[in-house]
Amino acid sequence: MLAELGANLGANPFDPKVIAQICHHMNTDHAADTLVICRGAGGLPAAESARMTGFDGEGADFAAAVDGAESPLRVPWAAPLTERAEVRPEIVRIFTESKALLDARP
Repeated sequence: MLAELGANLGANPFDPKVIAQICHHMNTDHAADTLVICRGAGGLPAAESARMTGFDGEGADFAAAVDGAESPLRVPWAAPLTERAEVRPEIVRIFTESKALLDARP
């Protein structure tokens, strides 16, 4: 039983199909928002383009291009997520905070 518990530690609570669907949606319908997230919460204000590459219960993964070179970055959730319904509100929160952060910069 302990080996079983240990094997589940760090396991992604989200099905690969769910991850692919949400990433596709963000990258096609919300590409500008994804860029805002990478510029703000991701700490890459010079990013020229960005895409969501995945996520798990602890945070979201992105790839952002700066000066033509793409770099991976991770943005943590405010708290661990376990349900698909929790992902959208958390992405909206990160976007809103990123926009405020970018608007506050000189």
